[in-house]
Amino acid sequence: MTFSAFDTACMSRALQLARQGWYTTQPNPRVGCVIARDGRVVGEGFHRRAGEPHAEINALAAAGEGARGGVVYVTLEPCNHRGRTGPCSQALIAAGVAEVVYAMADPHRVASGGIGTLEQAGIRVRGPLLEAQAAALNPGFVKRCHLGLPRVTVKLAMSLDGRTAMASGESQWITGAAARRDVQLLRAASSAIITGSGTVLADNPALTVRAAELPLANAAAVAARQPLRVIVDSGLRTPVDARLVTEGGEVLIATAVAADNLRSDYPPRVSQLSLAGDGGKVDLRGLLAELARRECNEVLVEAGPQLAGAMLAAGLVDLLVVYMAAKLMGSKGRPLLELPLDTMAQSLPLRIDDIRALGGDWRISAIPENS
Repeated sequence: MTFSAFDTACMSRALQLARQGWYTTQPNPRVGCVIARDGRVVGEGFHRRAGEPHAEINALAAAGEGARGGVVYVTLEPCNHRGRTGPCSQALIAAGVAEVVYAMADPHRVASGGIGTLEQAGIRVRGPLLEAQAAALNPGFVKRCHLGLPRVTVKLAMSLDGRTAMASGESQWITGAAARRDVQLLRAASSAIITGSGTVLADNPALTVRAAELPLANAAAVAARQPLRVIVDSGLRTPVDARLVTEGGEVLIATAVAADNLRSDYPPRVSQLSLAGDGGKVDLRGLLAELARRECNEVLVEAGPQLAGAMLAAGLVDLLVVYMAAKLMGSKGRPLLELPLDTMAQSLPLRIDDIRALGGDWRISAIPENS
């Protein structure tokens, strides 16, 4: 299927629009839409947040009667079901558009089918166009639909010699302010944040998205949606006065403790889930599957070397984001990951995806080849 330069330009603009919903659309995908007629753009829109109009509806509203007989460029196949909002396929038919160009098919088994509905109504449909770029907008949504698991990013901070804390456990602050602001962006883009009970006991973090530290024009609106915070706590050691318990929004504690022995002293914002795995540990894959069932697309892991290492060793990590500070913390410091490997043959290969400077630190993004 061939596409004109104008087709590509309109879809590129739709992709740009979709990125404006990067931090706000969850659990929905990020989608942008452009409507053109007679070789000029007459309307555009993007999806802002779940429960509000989809990208196509916003673009139709902007185009008005200009949409009739026009060409719709949308980054995801128009939905075909009634969920929080009505089906976009029917709205496009009612608006009298002549053609729809889509970037990628909808992987959601319930919402898909819009292409067939549009074609049955006599609307010409073309695609995919810029499919890889569209998929990159929603890696967590695509993975959840295909595999029933969210996309997992493990965030780590280390010194130049690979240490994450001093022998005493002291770790604040390894990196500078620019790196910490970048972490806020990672949190804001996540559906859930996972940590371990060891980190809770040692550092007492809140793991919230803080508007004052977000380098975004709409920081307050973004921070209004707090990710679900998840504690992997095999023995239910998390104190009732931990900041994760007393501050922010909802908390889920995943534990190996049997369901009939769960604690009763946590506040209502804290739920507990018994997910016993091997060796008295929490079943990490089962936890991720549960988060996917709760419509979590992107999950961020901010944990100590033991939990982060276990996630990596189990092949559950899609991306490592390592912030490296230009300092040395010495041989007594704690390692980046707990990975009991003995030979080079056991080493876990990574593919470096991106390296960039953040203030005086470096951010390294790497993709595990076993994920």
